[in-house]
Amino acid sequence: MKRVFGVKKDKEPPPSIQDASDRINKRGDNVEEKLKKLDAELSRYKEQIKKTRPGPAQEAIKARAMRVLKQKRMYEGQRDMLYSQTFNLDQVAFASEGLKDAQQTMSALKSANKELKGMMKTVNIQDIDNLQDEMMDMMDVSNEIQETLGRSYNVPDYIDEEELMGGNL
Repeated sequence: MKRVFGVKKDKEPPPSIQDASDRINKRGDNVEEKLKKLDAELSRYKEQIKKTRPGPAQEAIKARAMRVLKQKRMYEGQRDMLYSQTFNLDQVAFASEGLKDAQQTMSALKSANKELKGMMKTVNIQDIDNLQDEMMDMMDVSNEIQETLGRSYNVPDYIDEEELMGGNL
């Protein structure tokens, strides 16, 4: 049966956005090289036009330069078209990456939310309130102790330096 109908061939995966962008950039680079060659040829024709006297020889050189200039304009249009395609592909890739990041963020947030809900089941608000009340009571007792230890026993707030120097304490 395989001989009669053949075997189904494995399909290649479709090109990725990056593959398409790289291929278009390569074509754009080829067009750039052609444009450089045409620029060199145009500069050569300019020099020849400057060196020749007006007449049929100069007109023939001008005609060749015009043909080269038309080719250059055509290649520039193709290059611009290729670069705009690359720009569009890059925008699509950027949007795609943004969506992937958003999906990853959403899954991370969902797992964090689930984890927090699990933790909240073990936390008892009443225990926290009771602990806070105990801490406040302990702070009040500590303040009372500090006030008691800090009492003054009718000692004057100021000490006369002469009394200290004279030794009459």
